Amino acid sequence: MDLVLAAAVVLFFVTVTPYTLYAALYLWHRPRGSPVSKHETEPTVSIVLPTFNEASIVERKLEDLCALEYPTEKVEVVVVDSSDDETPAIIEEFFTVPETPALTLIREDERRGLALALNDAYAAASNDVVVKTDCDSLLASDALREAVANLADPEVAAVTGRNAEVLGESDVETGYRGVQAAIQQLESHLDSTLIFHGPFSAFENDAIVPIDPNSLADDTELALKIRRNGGRVVFDPAIRYKEASHSGFVKRRKQKDRRGMGLIRLLVQHRDALGRYGNYGRVVLPFNWWFMIVSPWLVALTLLVGVVAGFSTLGIGGLAPALALVGFVWLGQRDALGPLGPIYAIFDTQVSLAAASVALLRGGADGTWEVDTELRDAFE
Repeated sequence: MDLVLAAAVVLFFVTVTPYTLYAALYLWHRPRGSPVSKHETEPTVSIVLPTFNEASIVERKLEDLCALEYPTEKVEVVVVDSSDDETPAIIEEFFTVPETPALTLIREDERRGLALALNDAYAAASNDVVVKTDCDSLLASDALREAVANLADPEVAAVTGRNAEVLGESDVETGYRGVQAAIQQLESHLDSTLIFHGPFSAFENDAIVPIDPNSLADDTELALKIRRNGGRVVFDPAIRYKEASHSGFVKRRKQKDRRGMGLIRLLVQHRDALGRYGNYGRVVLPFNWWFMIVSPWLVALTLLVGVVAGFSTLGIGGLAPALALVGFVWLGQRDALGPLGPIYAIFDTQVSLAAASVALLRGGADGTWEVDTELRDAFE
């Protein structure tokens, strides 16, 4: 009995220690703003937009792109489309209006997966800077200017931003994105960040390399490869976008677990980068390995051993921790935890990463994504 309780205590401290050390590192550095020297500049920009059956939202997205504070004559929009609805017709009609950017529309005969579509779109992008964005996201009007200001630093080859507002009013996602933004800001000040975000990621065109056709984390994979090729890849909180998300536990599994699969697989594929490329390989990648691959299993084991220890020590009263966990999840998915919301958001992410690990061990998934119609409704 005492051994089980001791094991639970040891597991708890082993699990939380790396997080505590990372928090201490954050407090020591106190990173603020962009980690690089930003300069006003106006290079030509290609905006890559992958679409699949986006008829209900694509016009709003195109209007959002046209509202960016940037010279229209310096922008082209590269759409790669595999729809079987009216999406391509809406796109072509939209660009018949005067004073819209140039359009390159790549029509796919069949849906091959996002990574292959993006490789074709990147190859077709002709301008100095390439921005990738998702159809179900909205950008701040100054997002493009903030991005190119970062890329003006000769060391920087890619930059991403933050979700400034969660469409659908998910407190869970808001809490998680707040924690994630703090982590990415620290990583960028140390060297480079790992995760790049689909709603907005910008790359120097000559730094882009092909991504794995089966990639489930295309933006992050491209950024990781760019860092391995010598460019710095950073996070700037001044680059803002909006993206929809769920709070419900089951709904979040559909949205989050697949992303977790892509990130875990990418880390394993590039495990030889550990310890290399400055602080990126010495600090950033090891922490992400811990957070995404090791910690989810430790969290699960700690909870299991804790419940067993409680039951062994207190009998039926020892089930209280398990009931408390159920209550914690029940309140968390209802956005009812107040200041404890970010802690629940991290726990929820650990659940996704554990589920993703299991899915990968069972064979994984292909590179196509299912449309979440409920999130599309939140975007509309």
